[in-house]
Amino acid sequence: MQKNSKRNGGNSRAILEGRQPKSLFWADVAAVGIAFVWGASYPVVKGAFLVAPVLVIIFYRFLITAVVMSFVARKEIATVVQGDCARGAVLGAILFAIFLAETYGVSLTSATNTALIISLCVVFTPILDYGLSRKLPPIGVLAGSGCSCVGVAALTGGMSGFSFGDLLVLSAAVLRAILVVMTKRLMHGRHISSAALTAIQGATVALLTIALLLVDNGVSELAIKGGGRFWASVVFLSLFCTIGAFYVQNAAVRGSTPTRVSLLMGTEPLFGVLLAHLFLAEPLTMPSMLGAGLIIAGTCTGIIFETRKR
Repeated sequence: MQKNSKRNGGNSRAILEGRQPKSLFWADVAAVGIAFVWGASYPVVKGAFLVAPVLVIIFYRFLITAVVMSFVARKEIATVVQGDCARGAVLGAILFAIFLAETYGVSLTSATNTALIISLCVVFTPILDYGLSRKLPPIGVLAGSGCSCVGVAALTGGMSGFSFGDLLVLSAAVLRAILVVMTKRLMHGRHISSAALTAIQGATVALLTIALLLVDNGVSELAIKGGGRFWASVVFLSLFCTIGAFYVQNAAVRGSTPTRVSLLMGTEPLFGVLLAHLFLAEPLTMPSMLGAGLIIAGTCTGIIFETRKR
């Protein structure tokens, strides 16, 4: 009996040890996928801003998200307890604040400054993640995060004079770190699905946006005359950059660690530059290639030390 127990215990440990790396691998792939999609979204967002103001685009983007994900997760949503719904609403409110700060910030500063400052999320996340556990982040994680930020600086050509728009983007970077860490902490051990959580977040952002529109200019701005191209952009942003990205982020964070996911998502500027080169024929310079190498090196270094620490 004792031998069987030991054998069964060993089998159980082997199963657990086999599943965890596999789960972690797919969480890593998912985080890189988010970075790729967000890197591809910049040209689409710029085109949409030519037709509609910030709040209107945010509203339609998350309205579509809420409707689609509510349909997909309708069975799960019916069984969600009030506590989990409240947790999802809190995460949705943080997401709303991120989009307000980042979107208005982009309109007041350069794309270069935005890409550089938003990448500081990679540094803020491990500090917050380990700080809430009253631990110091591993030196290797901080070094990798810093290396990635230096890579973004080389990739984008550095930052010009600091402005109010830059301050808004910096706020968005801090809020991104808070969202990733709070998603892990609030949803750890909860039975709500990632699809239902995404639906609740989307509905919260849409409701907060329409409330702000009513206070600001009323609903008259919701009438858009942008044509099919505008709506195609909004649908793309909703399906891929919001539904896909935030559903995957929710799932990835719950199956990994906030620091690890943040490091992988920090490759977003790298994909933005590569896609601009492939599809817009923008040149790849030596500084941009150096920056790309530093981002990759920093991400790998941070993940290696994060894995050892965990």
